[in-house]
Amino acid sequence: MAIDKELAFAPASEHRALIAEKQISPVELTQLYLDRIEELDSRFNSYLTVTAEEAMKAARTAEDAVARGEDLGLLHGIPISVKDLELTKGIRTTSGSLIFKDRVPDEDSVIVERIREAGAVILGKTNTPEFGMLGMTQNRLGDHCRNPWNPEHTTGGSSGGAGAALVAGLCSLATGSDAGGSVRIPASFCGIYGIKPTQGRVARYTGAAAPVAANHLSQPGPMTRTVADSALLLHVMAGHDSRDPTSLRDPVPNYVAAVDRDIRGLKIAWSPDYGYAAVDPEVVEVTSRAAHVYEELG
Repeated sequence: MAIDKELAFAPASEHRALIAEKQISPVELTQLYLDRIEELDSRFNSYLTVTAEEAMKAARTAEDAVARGEDLGLLHGIPISVKDLELTKGIRTTSGSLIFKDRVPDEDSVIVERIREAGAVILGKTNTPEFGMLGMTQNRLGDHCRNPWNPEHTTGGSSGGAGAALVAGLCSLATGSDAGGSVRIPASFCGIYGIKPTQGRVARYTGAAAPVAANHLSQPGPMTRTVADSALLLHVMAGHDSRDPTSLRDPVPNYVAAVDRDIRGLKIAWSPDYGYAAVDPEVVEVTSRAAHVYEELG
């Protein structure tokens, strides 16, 4: 029986459960996304590099592990995209720059190491402005990344390729990174969920061969279609690494369990403009309505 194409938009947590229960295979799920990328991504340019052959090899390995009854990682068999600022061993990593258009690293960043260890299947590298330095996802490598809701509009940046890929159903999960809004802007523009983690919560070792960047406040963060999926991915990404002495050494909280925690009694501050910023009236109205939902929730 052919795989249900609507699974392309299902939560990654559902994908993981279906794989563990042998209801779908990592190979079927990976092929679903690769087919959608081939069919649709010429309109959106969410990917700079697609690794179809490597992805299918990883998916077959993941499927064999399920068949053997092995212990499965948190992301076992789940197809994921990686922002092209992260070094990926054996996979082209451009950093959105013509200077590195043909670079193929011989090491992974710590984020990529962790998602591989958790069993994820890397579909490819998502579009980003040069060195992640713009709030729009455009560079000299090709056409800019376009918003699937309206291809005449931007996805924002700098994790715009990740946002576009998620909302178009071209991956199950995506990694981003954020210093001044590079996860949060595309998440907002594309209607998905993204979070910039607490500084140092996720080790920021991008690889010895990565370009030296002046901004040390960037944090890798998850981008997903649901909050629960971001909790799952953040749980994998978070933690200290000796190659990043600024990363936090305390234990990583259980983000997956925290999703179901009762929020009654929590206090949340919200400001429409921080007391100085010019904000579009429609944005103020929408965010105000959303903020007041939490009053109803306690």
